[in-house]
Amino acid sequence: MINNVKEIPIEGITYKQLKIEKEPLTEEYTPPPPELVPAKNRAVCIDPSRTCMPFGAMWPTLGVHRAIPFVQGAQGCTTYVRYTFARIFREPASIANASFHEDAAVFGGRKNLIRGIRNLVCRYQPELISIITTCSSEVIGDDIHSFLDEAIDIMEEEMGPDVRDAVKFVIVNTPSFAGSHVEGYNRAAREFLKTLAKSTGQTTEDVYFIPGFMMPGDIRELKHMMELMDVSCKVLFDISETLDCPLVGMPNRIPYYPPGGTRVEDFVRAGDAKAIFALSPDAGGAGATWLERRFKTPSKIMTMPIGVKNTDRFIKAVAELAERPITDALRWERGILLDAMADTLHYTMSRRVALCGDPDFVAAATGFVCELGMIPTYVLIGTKSRTAEAAIREVCEEYGHSPTIFNDSDQFEWEYALKNDIPDVIVGHSRCVNISREIQVPLVRFGFPVYDRVGYQREPIIGYRGGERFLARIINAILDYHYPDDRTHQ
Repeated sequence: MINNVKEIPIEGITYKQLKIEKEPLTEEYTPPPPELVPAKNRAVCIDPSRTCMPFGAMWPTLGVHRAIPFVQGAQGCTTYVRYTFARIFREPASIANASFHEDAAVFGGRKNLIRGIRNLVCRYQPELISIITTCSSEVIGDDIHSFLDEAIDIMEEEMGPDVRDAVKFVIVNTPSFAGSHVEGYNRAAREFLKTLAKSTGQTTEDVYFIPGFMMPGDIRELKHMMELMDVSCKVLFDISETLDCPLVGMPNRIPYYPPGGTRVEDFVRAGDAKAIFALSPDAGGAGATWLERRFKTPSKIMTMPIGVKNTDRFIKAVAELAERPITDALRWERGILLDAMADTLHYTMSRRVALCGDPDFVAAATGFVCELGMIPTYVLIGTKSRTAEAAIREVCEEYGHSPTIFNDSDQFEWEYALKNDIPDVIVGHSRCVNISREIQVPLVRFGFPVYDRVGYQREPIIGYRGGERFLARIINAILDYHYPDDRTHQ
């Protein structure tokens, strides 16, 4: 294909001339052998709906005030992550790297970690550093704990003993050849609480939340609901004011840290919490489980509050554990959502929908589309989940549906099913664009990652108000494709 490119003239070419006409490798499409379509029958993963485990551990760290992830690996282990955060949030993300080269692969990353941690403390004065391993550091067997002890001893000699109290360190083991970003977040949630949480024996009124891969708009909506219920809440890994905020103080204040994020002391006091909620069972549930086991803190691991029933369950659980009433303001918001669903039922009723994404998002969204009268057909759970498939089957049985569920499969198998049985709507992330265009079906973007829409990160999809926006997004996507041909609007 490259050899077919014509020689570029000396005077240059215009932007429109940069497009290269692609020639197909074969004269016609050859379908794959049916026995190789299921992912379980293949030795390779084709177009996975997930990314690596270290990515998932870097996300929560960026939701902590004055915290920086330090990745024990090569520069490429953070280049893609920074790029992805920039595409989704349009905000800078400070991520440090040990910068492995050939010598580190042979002799280990001890020197890289010690020098990197020292430079990070000297130049950026963070309050917390999370040390995140990668496949390379895990394979060569880096002893991160002993490396960190040596780094702290060196810094104490150079900077004084206060450095041990000034900076907290959390080690998260995330070999990227296993699991996915969902498991990376889950491990980080557990290790942060395991390393930092203490208990004085005096229970506070604070209710803690682990949001998972919620966007800033979702976290703001969560705080809004808690404010209406007069619940004192602490959101762990709060990215609402770190990955969506104005650059206050730049460039005069260096090092620059956003004003938001969960304070380190909030992690320390987590052992005295009144209760802790994990709103994404696969991304954060391990943290809530550990806190309950260690400090007997009441924990609730719940389906993400998307839609009416999931939000109802969430609100009732908070009201019970926090001992707060459900206010009329929340009931009003619920009524508005129900009214919007009734007003638009003729658009959604009996529409066949395919879903794709992380387990926590897909499980919750499946329940919501069932509430809208839609029929789930093919559901792709991008990361293997012990809870999502059961939750999907439970809600679908309630509505009399039996979708095909691909648990821990890839988009190749899911897309093959869609091509042979085209749905009316696709609900998924930005990587579903190609199949949407190919089969000419509207795509409703949600979950992670959504990088080809501006402002998505600021619009909630959780809670009753978020359900309104999610519903409007689904209806408008349908209207873009079917209005006014089917004239259902009349």
